[in-house]
Formats: sequence, C-alpha cells, structure tokens
Amino acid sequence: MQAFLKGSSSQSVKAQKPSSSSSSGGEKKQRAVPWVEKYRPKCVDEVAFQEEVVAVLKKSLEGADLPNLLFYGPPGTGKTSTILAAARELYGPDLYRQRVLELNASDERGIQVVREKVKRFAQLTVAGTRPDGKTCPPFKIIILDEADSMTSAAQAALRRTMEKESRTTRFCLICNYVSRIIEPLTSRCSKFRFKPLANDVQQERILEICRKENLKYTTEGVHALVRVSEGDLRKAITFLQSGARLNSEREITEQTIIEIAGVVPPKVIQSLLHICYKGTFEKLEVAVKDMIDQGYAATNLLNQLHDVIIEEQLSDKQKSVITEKMAEVDKCLADGADEYLQLLSLCSVIMQQATQNT
Repeated sequence: MQAFLKGSSSQSVKAQKPSSSSSSGGEKKQRAVPWVEKYRPKCVDEVAFQEEVVAVLKKSLEGADLPNLLFYGPPGTGKTSTILAAARELYGPDLYRQRVLELNASDERGIQVVREKVKRFAQLTVAGTRPDGKTCPPFKIIILDEADSMTSAAQAALRRTMEKESRTTRFCLICNYVSRIIEPLTSRCSKFRFKPLANDVQQERILEICRKENLKYTTEGVHALVRVSEGDLRKAITFLQSGARLNSEREITEQTIIEIAGVVPPKVIQSLLHICYKGTFEKLEVAVKDMIDQGYAATNLLNQLHDVIIEEQLSDKQKSVITEKMAEVDKCLADGADEYLQLLSLCSVIMQQATQNT
C-alpha cells in the first residue's frame, strides 16, 4: 500500500512539474513593473532638475574622486534614483551588487548593524578595473537611505568608520530632514539639497510617460496631476498609473485624478467657505459633519483650505488669525484629536473673521 502511494505521489509530482514551469514562464511574460521603477533614471543624465549634484557626479564618472555625500530634500525628488544611477554607471551591471551596499529604513540599522555589517563591508578592498576592461573607482559605496530615522547612537558609531575606511569606501546618506543628522556626520559630507520639481519639468516627464504607454489624457488632467503631487514626481507617476488602470479605455481627466489622489474637490471647499461667509452655524455644523462622513481626510482639507484662504479677498489681519488657528488645528490633529471638532473649530474662526468689518 505504501509503495503504491509513494509511486502515485511521485508520478503526480512528475506530472505537475511541466505545468508549473509553463505557468512560471507565463508569469514572466505577464510580469508587470510599477511605472516608478520602470521609468527610474538609468543614468545620471536622465535625472531631472538637480543640476548641481548631477555636475558633481559627472565629474566623478570622468575620473575625479567622489566625496562622502549627503542628499536631503522632500520625497520623490530623485535622491535615491540619482545615487543608484551613478553607481550603475561607475561599476557596470557585473560589479554593481558587489560594490554597493544599500540599507533602507526597513532594514535593521541600529548600532550593532553599523558596527558589524557596515564596518565589515567598508573594510573590504577592491580593484580599480571592471570585467569589461573599463576603469572604475577603487572604492565601494554604502547608501544609507532615510538616514534621519537612524538612532543618534548608530549615527555616532558611523563617524569613526567614515574616517577610518575613507581609502576604500564612500558613504551616501539620504534623508528628508537634514536637521535630524548629527553635526559630526554632516561636516564629513558634501551636502546637496534636492528641490521639489518645477511644474514644467514634472509635466514634461508625465507627458513622456503618457506617450510611451499610449495613454489618452486631457490637458486639465495633466495639470491636476502636477498640482496634487506638489513637486513629488514619484507620487505623480503612481497616480498616473492608477488613473491608467482605472480608465483603461477612456482618457485621464481632472476628475479621475481628484478621485485617485483623495483630495477634496474644489467645489466642496468653495461651498464650505460660502457657508462660513454667509451661512449660519447650524448649516456649518451639518456641512462639516457631511465632509467627515464622506471620508475626506481632515489633513487634506486643512492643506487645501490654507491654499484657498491665502487667495481670498480678506485683510492681512483676518488671514493671519485664520492661519494661526490652522497651525493649532494641524498640531491637534497630529496629536490624535477628533477631526470633526477641530474642523468645526477652524470653520468657526473663519466665520467670525469673515463677518467682521475689514
């Protein structure tokens, strides 16, 4: 009986093997890559809108020495993409994995990792030639992404390694907030600030992706995409891909982008302000409750209200009182306060200021 079972099981395994391999082959063909990765810059020249750092990296590609680097700036501006593109050009596809160590915030990066993994990798010596015969720098690169989330103790442990292994290793620290990096580390690095991408640069890149993917789009839709992404190209490309999947047959419109991005429609903001200016407190209470019930995020509403209030026909004193209240509400929301009460309190201040004589 056991022999029979063994035989039948082995035959079933053999029979299943070809089908599994054929299915994996089908998966490879249909394998979809997120557009953020698909259109990530492959070389330094493709990096958009960051002229200073591109100029420094080009010099190092031409044979000049590379300093320790510190890239800081808002998310989605090309910090990680820039150093990865430079490393690929420096080392080529064969040596890239051996010469580059990338640690992200998702990896363990406490003081123990700095003392063991980073230090051990930094101590390895490397040759100055590539398998294809081209010259490459005789040092390795350690990329510490989101370095502002490292503990102060781990950052302090990094100081000595950076100095001691300077002959064989270069460090690239990447962060959003340079103030969270300890001073001894920032003084050892060349600092480069990555600016939020200008609207025209973002629009050009978005239109290029639309052409390559054969997407239908409206001009208003592209403008809305640039507006809601606020200089973050990664966010813009992600929204674009979501819009393309949502409307595979139809064109990407402003309404599509507003739905995907989760922003509050401008009409809703205007109707709320209209109630603040000319309505009653009871109507205001109902309007705020409706917005919360519809699932609009209070932080999104707050940011959009701020942008609209700045453009409104109010006096400077009225605007300053309202924006001061917005700052208080933002802090309370960050601390976990009730969204309904905070928005009602803000709208009440707007109502008070709007009813005063200018």
